[in-house]
Amino acid sequence: MSPQEIAQLLKDQFGDRITGEALDVLDPWIAVAPEALHEVMEFLRNDERLAMDFLHCVSGVDYFEPDPKKAKRAKFEPHMEVLYHLSSMKHGHRIVIKVFLPRWKNDRPGELPEVPSVADIWPTANWHEREVYDLMGIRFVGHPDLRRILCPEDWVGHPLRKDYEFPDEYHGIRAR
Repeated sequence: MSPQEIAQLLKDQFGDRITGEALDVLDPWIAVAPEALHEVMEFLRNDERLAMDFLHCVSGVDYFEPDPKKAKRAKFEPHMEVLYHLSSMKHGHRIVIKVFLPRWKNDRPGELPEVPSVADIWPTANWHEREVYDLMGIRFVGHPDLRRILCPEDWVGHPLRKDYEFPDEYHGIRAR
């Protein structure tokens, strides 16, 4: 099934909960409203025409320019994205699903944006979501064990956010 056919099938099934697409690119993608993500992902896995039975990875991207001079020229509003790379081993097609999130929940700095977990659909999402949570600061609601996976439990902040400030010291060890 082509990316265009996948997108049309999702639009027919979910209407305006499919919020965008770019299908003529190297990695074709379809955007889904955050609140509809879990339902759309179940459909992608369970519908026999799609049979998206393989989740390659879950990634987080921070669209933020910390330099005020460069931010004026940025061609995007600050936001976060979560990307899900899916394939059907049965049919041989693939697609990327994107979810666009605010950088902070309710525009309150420090309150992490949230998206539903898909670890119950694809168990491999468990560790991927933990990594995105740890490094990017995106909370996966319903995750069975959402805790840090790479940074120590007492680490402050999320080091791959573009406004992250590396601490000068950690447990008495100077960084610089």
